[in-house]
Amino acid sequence: MPLRNAARASLVDLVIEQLERLISEGEWPVGSKIPAEPLLVEQLDVGRNTVREAVRALVHTGLLEARQGDGTYVRASSDFGAAVQRRLRRAADLEMYEVRAALERDAARYAAQRRTEDDLRALRAALARRDDAWRAGDVAAFVDADVSFHRAVAAAAHNAVLAELYEHLSDALRSALRAVVDQPLPDPVRHQFDAHAAIVDAIEARDADTAERHALAHLAEAMAALRGTDTDQPIDSTEEHRA
Repeated sequence: MPLRNAARASLVDLVIEQLERLISEGEWPVGSKIPAEPLLVEQLDVGRNTVREAVRALVHTGLLEARQGDGTYVRASSDFGAAVQRRLRRAADLEMYEVRAALERDAARYAAQRRTEDDLRALRAALARRDDAWRAGDVAAFVDADVSFHRAVAAAAHNAVLAELYEHLSDALRSALRAVVDQPLPDPVRHQFDAHAAIVDAIEARDADTAERHALAHLAEAMAALRGTDTDQPIDSTEEHRA
């Protein structure tokens, strides 16, 4: 296979670096649609083939996602995030919930210790959106609101790495949550409003142990549903998880 011309390869690499910078600095946030190819050609002042090759390279790494007939969207904010998402696409729903249990336990604990008044307002607002979506019967909005709620808990933990990890889990979490919501279960198990409200109450009270316990308890119900077992089956205690 012939090697690319060195000058052309260098130009493509420069465009790739520029596109990566736009993504990592948030000018193109995750989930947003990037400008169409003609506009990128104009903005970057390079040829159409150079832009096309750079975009194709980022689609291959997982930073971008090409949607037939719709355009190209930002899928992850970093190479790390892209690698995580590639792995998560092969994960089972139950595996996702087990990973959530590991992350959300500590997120709730740290949030209770470090939360601010702004964090509390964000949590209450996310909780209200979640409940409104459920009452309206809008499952898609409910799933989005639930993910936003747990991202708000992770943000309230004030640990940048934990928050970034949770951000990269979001797409896979939506799929796993939808699997639980679609189960033929009692509404309290599918909705879990009281359990989520209890997490916020514990975070507000700065009660780290109770926040952690409620975070694990609501996930235990979901994991039991995915296993097809008794939803009253208790999850391991906090002390056992720390051992």
